[in-house]
Amino acid sequence: MSLRMQSKEPVMARRPIAMKKIREVIRMRYCLNAGIRQIAAACSIGRTTVSEYVERAEAAKLSWPSAGELSDEELQALLFPPERVKRVPARPLPDWNDVRQELSRKGTTLLLLWDEYIKKHPDGYSYSRYARYYREWVSASDLRMRQPHKAGEKLQVDWSGLGIQVVDAATGEVTQASVFVSAMGSSQMIFAKAYQSQELKWWLSAHVDAFEFYGALAEIVVPDNPKTGVISACRYEPTLNPAYADLASHYGIAVVPARVRKPRDKAKVENAVQQVERWILAPLRERTFFSVCEANLAIAELLANLNDKVMKGPKLSRRQLFEEEDKPAMRALPASRYTYAEWKRCKVPPDYHVEVDGHFYSVPFALGGKHVEVRMSIGTVEVFFEGERQAAHKRTLSRRGFTTDPSHMPDKHKAQAKWTPERMIRWAETVGPKAGAFVCALLCGKLHPEHGYRMCMGIIRLEKRFGKGRLELACGRALSLGALSYQSVKSILEKNLEGQPVQQPLPPLPDHENIRGSSYYSEEEPS
Repeated sequence: MSLRMQSKEPVMARRPIAMKKIREVIRMRYCLNAGIRQIAAACSIGRTTVSEYVERAEAAKLSWPSAGELSDEELQALLFPPERVKRVPARPLPDWNDVRQELSRKGTTLLLLWDEYIKKHPDGYSYSRYARYYREWVSASDLRMRQPHKAGEKLQVDWSGLGIQVVDAATGEVTQASVFVSAMGSSQMIFAKAYQSQELKWWLSAHVDAFEFYGALAEIVVPDNPKTGVISACRYEPTLNPAYADLASHYGIAVVPARVRKPRDKAKVENAVQQVERWILAPLRERTFFSVCEANLAIAELLANLNDKVMKGPKLSRRQLFEEEDKPAMRALPASRYTYAEWKRCKVPPDYHVEVDGHFYSVPFALGGKHVEVRMSIGTVEVFFEGERQAAHKRTLSRRGFTTDPSHMPDKHKAQAKWTPERMIRWAETVGPKAGAFVCALLCGKLHPEHGYRMCMGIIRLEKRFGKGRLELACGRALSLGALSYQSVKSILEKNLEGQPVQQPLPPLPDHENIRGSSYYSEEEPS
């Protein structure tokens, strides 16, 4: 290490080895009347250090040669006298644990607590000294308070970095279940539970389970920035996943994501994750679980022990702090539990029906061409436009077909929708009995008569083009051929086949022992 670097060390650390150079500094200053720069260059020490030695010599009223006649101990005692310890008169101090608990309440400040303290103890410390002692206590306490946490205000959430292995009993496949962790800001009460994955469905289910575990709601939820919950991790205006925002609206909470790469914004849950990994997941590492439910039973047992463990700082457990501080300040849960729902954004096509899992649901026809948000829960399909619900349907399991609300249709389509099977048949009978029989057979051949409405409407249009007489004959020919479709009738009319006799199929051959049949030729010839 160079002398320049040594000169930057504290003076007290240099005392045992610097007495010789200090004597030389004093000699050159008072005997040779040398300047600071000259002394520093000659003694190979810094100018700041030379100035300090000179000032101490002047304060001790030393000169030369008297300084050279002193021993090292005497010279050190004069230049570096022991600092006098200021004795602070004994005054009453509050219990800082009580102060910390009071500060967790809404509206409580350190100045207010000092005012109450000084009223009880008029000879107590000033506010500045009171605040300093409290900060020193916080720094020395095992319970760090990097952020002010009001009771019942914040719930911090995150996924644990460690998972838990689950074995499929049937196949032996091993999967890694994710562990969700949450912690209250004030009491640090921890919730932990395993889920199949970190997908949106399980992310929202974990929040609901956490709320029910605490039995009350905090005002703010502070997550990280997972893609499942936060679409855009903007520092000033983050964009939440619509389903996550829907959950927040249902429970009346605010979701305030932490800043990107700022773990101190959610320091409580970061510590909680560490505690869960250390006291829950690590002890379970050798156990084999055959379902997530089985793993959660073991997690719940160890979690109860963790929350009941007394912490060194406040001398209370997390559960005790939660019951005393957080829970009284939290809101009650709503009457209904949040129902998981997925969202998607889509453009309404011209037929004013939006698609959900292959099935089509109607929206008001005026929304055609506009973008809407579709909320899909287990039992319902809801359509929103600019934040207002425009349509709601009971969700069907069918992956085909249409669900149409008549109020969503334009007047022209409503008139067409008034057709019924009976009306279709009555109209066909006005053309002729064969047309009536054809339409009746057409509708009866469908699983739902509505599926044949379009064919019937097409046949109605053929009347205007070809006339009732020709249409009656064409329906009779198609009926005799078993060709029950709009295209068959149209083809007969376009090819002028309605007046041609129907060729009867040849009768089947009678059974006879000399008729070998196809099975005879399929037998293998003998080798």
